[in-house]
Amino acid sequence: MKKILIAAAVGMLVVGHVAAQESPWLVRARAVNLQMANDNSASLTNAGFGLAVDNKTIPEVDISYFFNKNVAAELILTVPQSQTVTNNGAYLGTFKHLPPTLTLQYHFTDLGGYKPYIGAGINYTKISSVSLQGYQLDNHSFGTAFQVGVDVPLDKKWSVNLDVKKVNLKTDVYSSAGANAGTLKLDPLLVGVGVGYRF
Repeated sequence: MKKILIAAAVGMLVVGHVAAQESPWLVRARAVNLQMANDNSASLTNAGFGLAVDNKTIPEVDISYFFNKNVAAELILTVPQSQTVTNNGAYLGTFKHLPPTLTLQYHFTDLGGYKPYIGAGINYTKISSVSLQGYQLDNHSFGTAFQVGVDVPLDKKWSVNLDVKKVNLKTDVYSSAGANAGTLKLDPLLVGVGVGYRF
């Protein structure tokens, strides 16, 4: 009986310790303003092009897993986004893109009510439904992603988040005959604000 009581007491202590620990999972929802760099390569500008993709605000959901209190991996997701393309201000057409991004972050702790972080990782963008007048785009792009942000805890589970990312994203532009006309660097800056929930 004594051994059973000791085992039960140890078990309760272990359960209490696990319950006191923070969950490694954090989910955030953000509204993100997408600002395109729209840098035309020399071959495009020399040929008289001035391609630009519109800026817009998009929804974003990210899932973070904390390996410890400082290091986390974040998967950043959204739904396929439709973008409008102009050439020297004139409407050229549209395309869709789906840009999941994976970053590895370092979170600074012991700073009172603020939890800033930095991150770096990779972006894969799937380009589809291209409908441009006489032109085509690459169907995908790989690029690096850099990130800074801060979480402001409201309680043990909820927080407010501010996040800024810079993603290297480019696509080659092709004529309907398949000739490469040049490269359009979109390199978007993403400024987001949202809420987080720690499970």
